[in-house]
Amino acid sequence: MDVFFKIEYENNLMRVGKIITDHGVIETPNFVPVATLGSIKALDSVSVKNLGIQAIFCNTYHLHLQPTEDVIYYFGGLHKFMNYSGVILTDSGGFQAFSLGQALVDRVGKIANIFPNESKFNYHFKKSRKILQDKLALMDKDGILFKSHLDGKIFKLTPEDSIDIQLKLGSDILLTLDECTSPLASYEYTKESTIRSFYWTKRSYEYFIKNKNNFKDYRRFLYGIVQGGYYYDLRKWSLENVLSLDFDGYAIGGSLGRSKEDLYEILSWLSFPKNKPRHLLGIGTINEIFVAIEHGIDTFDCIIPTRYARTGTVFTKYEDNYKNNFTLDLTAAVYKGKDVKKYDLPIDENCSCYTCKNYSVAYLNHLFNANEISAMTLLTIHNLYFYNELLKNIRLSIINKNYDKFKKDFFA
Repeated sequence: MDVFFKIEYENNLMRVGKIITDHGVIETPNFVPVATLGSIKALDSVSVKNLGIQAIFCNTYHLHLQPTEDVIYYFGGLHKFMNYSGVILTDSGGFQAFSLGQALVDRVGKIANIFPNESKFNYHFKKSRKILQDKLALMDKDGILFKSHLDGKIFKLTPEDSIDIQLKLGSDILLTLDECTSPLASYEYTKESTIRSFYWTKRSYEYFIKNKNNFKDYRRFLYGIVQGGYYYDLRKWSLENVLSLDFDGYAIGGSLGRSKEDLYEILSWLSFPKNKPRHLLGIGTINEIFVAIEHGIDTFDCIIPTRYARTGTVFTKYEDNYKNNFTLDLTAAVYKGKDVKKYDLPIDENCSCYTCKNYSVAYLNHLFNANEISAMTLLTIHNLYFYNELLKNIRLSIINKNYDKFKKDFFA
């Protein structure tokens, strides 16, 4: 039997390994950028591959609506359709149950304090449930009822539908249907949702096992998702039940608490089989990456580096920049004063990305403030290169047994 995941080096909970698919290898730990509609925003597939990105994360809900899984299947699946030869993961559509549902009411993400208004912590989830005309997603035992954000049409997404769509899309790694609950959800609602998510998980698993051999062109793998919010007993219940099914790998879903500290605590509760990969869904700040890896996470996806690039913010490492979360705002450059010469330099003189080798901060600032599309492309290239290099260096530090020193120097 062909190996899917192998561990090559270990240091405490941290591990360096390889996820091996028929479309390539993911060296772990690794960051997986989001390509919602089969494209990382502002980049073409060739540029993505040239950056050394080994895997991307596409979205079932959005591709189902546009251009539809049938169109993509007709044109040979996602890899051929978008001319991408690396590994493709697909979300199940479950996150949109949250982002198009209660998130519109609570105005929060997977972690509550990524939004400035944290005054709603006593907010009771069920009391504000609205009808579908106000929200774009509602759940019941059978699946998720969506109202398309494109044309307003209503459709149902069941666990079987989600897996069927993902099989037709042709992703290498599929995820089970689940509900990402609001970090402001009550214990009662989170318990109800966790039980329902496992019911969907089991149905997803059974449908995948029954139908995966209908697609024999290459191997496909399925991850089960552990839910439970920021509730220890619910996380442990979900973990125990998800582990009862023989998944190829596992993912940790939201909500992930009301603060970064809650996220770290949730990670400490969970213990997975050593021989299978673990993915942390929707998390990817610099601090979170280090903590996740220290808790044995192998891969994680997030929109942060690409979305930041499109708003004029780049990641870079220089003295004391950890205080700014390793970010630099390129929209605020001022061409006067004693520091004017620094604007004639690249974002990072030590960076070997295409952007830093060819363009100055002054020029990038001009492009962005002139609303030139090329600004988004150039900044996205830099941010993804920064993330790629960071993960490469983390892997090397684990292999060379100097992770603690690397981390200390990085945050110095």
